[in-house]
Formats: sequence, C-alpha cells, structure tokens
Amino acid sequence: MKVTIVGAGNVGATCADVISYRGIASEVVLLDIKEGFAEGKAMDIMQCATTTGFNTRVSGSTNDYSKTAGSDVVVITSGIPRKPGMTREELIGINAGIVKSVAENVLKYSPDTIIVVVSNPMDTMTYLTLKATGLPKNRIIGMGGALDSSRFKYYLSKALDKPSNDVQGMVIGGHGDTTMIPLTRLASYNGSPVSNFLAQDVLDKVAADTMVGGATLTGLLGTSAWYAPGASVAYLVDSILNDQKRMIPCSVYLEGEYGQNDICIGVPCIIGKNGIEEIVAIALNDAEKALFAKSADAVRTMNGDLKSVLA
Repeated sequence: MKVTIVGAGNVGATCADVISYRGIASEVVLLDIKEGFAEGKAMDIMQCATTTGFNTRVSGSTNDYSKTAGSDVVVITSGIPRKPGMTREELIGINAGIVKSVAENVLKYSPDTIIVVVSNPMDTMTYLTLKATGLPKNRIIGMGGALDSSRFKYYLSKALDKPSNDVQGMVIGGHGDTTMIPLTRLASYNGSPVSNFLAQDVLDKVAADTMVGGATLTGLLGTSAWYAPGASVAYLVDSILNDQKRMIPCSVYLEGEYGQNDICIGVPCIIGKNGIEEIVAIALNDAEKALFAKSADAVRTMNGDLKSVLA
C-alpha cells in the first residue's frame, strides 16, 4: 500500500513518521515545493528504521508528482500554517489555490486514489477538492473531526483524571474554533455517561477548551500543532488502508444528511477501503441540531469565497 503526503512540514512529516513506525503502509512518499526539504525529512525518518524496527520505505521528492504514481491514499497538508491570532478562516485566500493545484496534479498519476484533506480551513478545502476534481464524495475526506475528537477526549480524561483510552467522545460540525460541537451528552467513560462523573459546568469547560484546543497550542508554540494532527491523519489512513471500518467524525459532502445539502462538514462516518463507506445518523437533541445548523451556516459562508477559484 502506498501513501503520498503532499507538504513535508511538521504535520506531513509527523504523519509519515507515524505511518512508518506503525507499519500502516509499505511505501510513503513525501512531496514538497521546497528544494530538498521532503528528501531530507524522508532520509531522517528512514534513519530511524533500525532503532524503531519498521520496514516502510519512505522517500522524498521536490515537486515531482510522477513519484506519487499509484498512491492508494493522498494526504494534502499543503498551505501555510496558522500564526498566533490567525483563524483558520483567514487562510482561505492563500490555501485555496494551492490545494486545488495539488489535487489536480496527484490525480494525474493516481486517478483512483482517496484524498484526505488536512489544509485549513479544512471543511472549505474539502469542499473545494470535491468540486474541483469531480470525484465521488466517498473519496474526499476532511480529517478535522478525528483531531478535534482526540482533543475532546484529552480534556475529558483530564477532568475525569482517568486514562484517555477509556474515554469515548465525538466532535461534529465545522473544524473551527467557533463551529465545532463537542457532544458532551454522548461522551462516556468505559460505557457510562461522563455526566455521571462530571458536573455540567465542568463539561461546559471541557467543551470550551476543546473548541480552542488548536488556538491554545498555536499561542504556546507560535505555529500550528503537529503531533496530534499528524497522528490523527495516520489513524484515518490506517482505517482506509486496512479496511478497519472505524467510526470517525470526518468532513464529508452532505446530500440531505443532518438536514444539510451541498456542504462538507464533520459528521460520524464509517471509514474503510472505499473511503467514506457510510454516514452514520446519530440522534441529536434540539440544542445540538441548532448548533449544527449554525455551524453549517458559518462553513457555507466561507465556501462562498471559493467562487473565483472554482470558476
């Protein structure tokens, strides 16, 4: 199985590293426009092979898309990362043209690939990729919900003072500081609702911390986070390549599901060898439905800025 990661920055390189040492794919290609950058990252990862015991072949290429031929999955991380004080939405004008060009180029050499979009603003870039390529919606996946849910479970585990692997939780809606919806009502600790252990004001704080989880790290690091995003992408790729059929919140094109049309936004999906294999319908209460509709309105407003790119 072959995976291409376009963009060898922190997130892309971390994704390649996790895929390699977990043996998710037999081959990983890192591609970047900066001369020698992807080659250097690939070489650095390969020099870990004997100490971490993996057999994945990792190579790098400077803007040579022919090296990506035959990829089963292509991950797009291209574009500039967020800087302190910058919202994901402010990146749209810069990253839209980059993502469109990347998608078109990878499909020349891997026409049957599944594309995982990481570039921000992620829901809008996922929508752009779908519309620009004309691919069926099961083959275009926005990664954001996997990352947001991992952050949600982290904050829940801190509040519970219990291992995060014993916590289940899901974030739906747009991948933005004001548009994501941590479903505290449905979160659980070893099968028991977290509301049995945490007061409502604590759950409200967990949700609020989750929503600004990325911005919090950007403020601390001076740039976007990369360990959790890279690992979240690898987790998603693993479910595709190994047909694991995990239920993962992903940004996917909706055609009536959750009361929305002509939009890519985060909802729970079954992820397997065909990409999005099923959009899972979960019963939202009235408050959650209202939040989801509000989130969709915000994402749709951003999508309106794509007219010139898609023309």
